[in-house]
Amino acid sequence: MTIRRLPETLVNRIAAGEVVERPAAAVKELVENAIDAGATRIEIRLRSGGQSLIMVEDDGCGMAPDEIELALERHATSKLPEDRLDQIATLGFRGEALPSIGSVSRMTISSRPGGAQSGWAVAVEGGDKRIVGPVACGQGTRIEVRELFYATPARLKFMKTPRTEAQAVRDSVERLALARPDVGFMLFDEERTLLALNAETGDLAEARQSRLASILGQEVAGNVLTLNEEREGHAISGFAGLPTLNRATAREQYFFVNGRPVKDRQLSGAVRGAYMDVLAHDRHPVVALFLDVPPDMLDVNVHPAKTEVRFRDSQAVRGLIVGAIRRALEVGGHRTSNTVSAATLERFRLGGAVPRSSGNPISHAAAARYLPDRPSQAARGFADIAQAAFAIVDRPSVRVETEAFGPGPADQAQVNYPLGSARAQLHETYVVAQTQDGIVIVDQHAAHERLTYEKVKAQLAQGRVARQILLVPEVVELGAARVDALIDATEALAECGLVVEPFGQGAVLVREAPALLPTGKVVTMVHDLAEEFLSDGAAVVGRRLDQVCSSIACHGSVRAGRRLTVEEMNALLREMEATPLSGQCNHGRPTYVELKLGDIERLFGRR
Repeated sequence: MTIRRLPETLVNRIAAGEVVERPAAAVKELVENAIDAGATRIEIRLRSGGQSLIMVEDDGCGMAPDEIELALERHATSKLPEDRLDQIATLGFRGEALPSIGSVSRMTISSRPGGAQSGWAVAVEGGDKRIVGPVACGQGTRIEVRELFYATPARLKFMKTPRTEAQAVRDSVERLALARPDVGFMLFDEERTLLALNAETGDLAEARQSRLASILGQEVAGNVLTLNEEREGHAISGFAGLPTLNRATAREQYFFVNGRPVKDRQLSGAVRGAYMDVLAHDRHPVVALFLDVPPDMLDVNVHPAKTEVRFRDSQAVRGLIVGAIRRALEVGGHRTSNTVSAATLERFRLGGAVPRSSGNPISHAAAARYLPDRPSQAARGFADIAQAAFAIVDRPSVRVETEAFGPGPADQAQVNYPLGSARAQLHETYVVAQTQDGIVIVDQHAAHERLTYEKVKAQLAQGRVARQILLVPEVVELGAARVDALIDATEALAECGLVVEPFGQGAVLVREAPALLPTGKVVTMVHDLAEEFLSDGAAVVGRRLDQVCSSIACHGSVRAGRRLTVEEMNALLREMEATPLSGQCNHGRPTYVELKLGDIERLFGRR
């Protein structure tokens, strides 16, 4: 076979496969060019999800006729004035986007620079250029891409439905919009408005939070912690969601490096590490992180799509992310997502249908006399609750157990604490406390689990987990596979105060156990740990230490079903207030729900 040079049009089509794999990638490249051109408003229009038409119009600096023609040549760019790849300050720099898109579509570029009397248009069809000539247009650039991939029909077979492709475009534009809150974005698909974002003004942090609220909703913006740290020339800012605000996927995680939206496994791995103690392994936090790294410590020339980066000091970046998020979580550890309270109130509004007892002497009409003139749905539901309550009181065979604690002087003083003063224990599981402006309902097991977990971690950090020698060593039957998995982790177990050794076939002998763990819980915990280690395989030591600490916390905590005294409940509340991250247990579940008095009054139609 003879080696030959491929035609320029074919080279461009091959290159386009890396740069433009779907409509969203084409939109991303065109919008990045608009941002680099200094645009303050960018409008995107789609047809058939971008497969029939992509139109991107901006009010940037525009291009002169000769610049338009040059921009359609491969590797022609205005963004590397000194030809230094280690000093890139723009989103684009490779000069591949326009020729790549033009080689697989029918594209028209119309542009007018500032001060010019008229604009100029150039058309490209499958890589072949033809001059259109002068056109009437405003300052800036408008690019129309029609019949994307008509020149490479094989790629069309891999396109999703128009709605799916339009959603991918929206996701791409949202990421760019988060990076640049000072730019307005409009996105339309056929007659639908997918995105309408005005340019934000004022302080950068406030502008970013406002843009975050516009994209992800006020619910998210109201439940994030602000980050702003710097270390060794690297800086991080942005927002980290409370652990109780989590998602089933990582779709709402946004990473920006020097203003560039990226998708990087190192960054997502650092976020997982930061939330390890406060979130279940199958849940994902909401984050928007902005990293500023010295240009010479960063390589953005990794892939033509420019969504991947390489850090010269990746450990410093990871440490910065993990440290910043963990410190923010510790400071905001007593906050739980207001979505938890909102969901609780919503359940009150939708619920309330208690089965009616036979022989109930109270009618709906009688119960309605106690309701407001214009009752809400929640108030109407209260009628059924009232009927059931009266029925229970009237039947002597039913025993009603209630504990009410009068607000004595000591209790009244504790109302001023953030979590208030304990008033009751419900179903021997939930502690109800009164605060200055509402009530708090605490899950006693989840709350004590977090407290115990933090104690074990603190002891582990000091290298001396308190342990006790068992008077009679426990023999635990596990089976050969689980014994092997447990014995492989004996060092991690010993660090956490659990000393085990093989004992015949399929069993282990437990000689020492953590002091925080009740003796009766040793066997159960060993079984659970063996199961976790077996499913984890070759887990790293750090992960196994976390598993052991978590298991000790779970088995060593106050269980649901245990009756607590008023003093014990108040002691639990005070210790929660003094413990970082006490707003959720180490599995990510909320430890308490707070309901404001105003919300409760609205439930009963008093507001």
